[in-house]
Amino acid sequence: MAGLSLRRTRLTRHLRELARSVQLDRSQLIQPLFAVAGLTEREPVPGIDAVYRDTPASLLRQIEEDLAAGIDKFLLFAVPGEKRDQDFEHDFAVECIEEIKQGFGTELWLAVDVCLCSHTTHGHCGLLNEAGDYVINDATVAELARAAAAFAAAGADCVAPSDMMDGRVAAIRTALDQAGLARCAIMSYAAKFQSQFYGPFRDAADSAPVAPQLRDRASYQLDPARPADALRCARRDADEGADLLMVKPGLPYLDVLARLSAEIPLPWAVYQVSGEQAAIDLLAHAGLAKRDAAQLESWLAFRRAGATAIISYAARRGVALQQ
Repeated sequence: MAGLSLRRTRLTRHLRELARSVQLDRSQLIQPLFAVAGLTEREPVPGIDAVYRDTPASLLRQIEEDLAAGIDKFLLFAVPGEKRDQDFEHDFAVECIEEIKQGFGTELWLAVDVCLCSHTTHGHCGLLNEAGDYVINDATVAELARAAAAFAAAGADCVAPSDMMDGRVAAIRTALDQAGLARCAIMSYAAKFQSQFYGPFRDAADSAPVAPQLRDRASYQLDPARPADALRCARRDADEGADLLMVKPGLPYLDVLARLSAEIPLPWAVYQVSGEQAAIDLLAHAGLAKRDAAQLESWLAFRRAGATAIISYAARRGVALQQ
């Protein structure tokens, strides 16, 4: 058609910027952190670049660097030094939270993962029955609620249950409110899928499932072939009092994120998991992609699909990438 040129708004950088409907800002990025009891010095996480298993001291130094780089939102995973199957202790996580908040206060926003997979000898996200082939729902939920209240009392701004048990959001919300901790938010892993993209994380958090009778988490994490189940879970968590909802993993589930964020009017986070990050890093190392451009492209995909927050292992490079 004469006079119709769709390319004109793509010709220069200035026009491209003016035409964009999706924006990416550092305030939308959340950096995961790993604190590991018993370490004498920090260790790199195998498979992903510039991510570490930290000591409490090195963790504080890393946070200071991240704040200086413009990143002020974090998701903490505290890995205890001793594994057990009952009578769980959360002292290490509590101590880490207290040190972080004492050191940085309101300079940062701190969410803390709530799960038992790093605590248990079998690597599952809750307590197993005697046969070792089933995660006991209600007893697990009670322990998660106890842990969440302890984290909030220590200063966590948000608790993030990642276990995928039924009813855990309601139990945590009740525990927080009854303890006078109503200001603590809940970011629920509402749509967490059974996935092959979690490998490097499980090394970092020492959380791979190893129970002989229950070798994976398919009995409680979502089936990739059942997207409608994600909607049911997200609606339930919203009704039970979640303040933010999450889809995990990210890129393989953009369709789920788009549908859920359109139907449930809450803030939506997406977790760009360790396997996704490893894929970008491997492409870059092989010279098959420009790392920074690929990273930004993936983040823009999350924003297009409806994410208001992006949990990414590369978040600490976010400001530099955009510049």
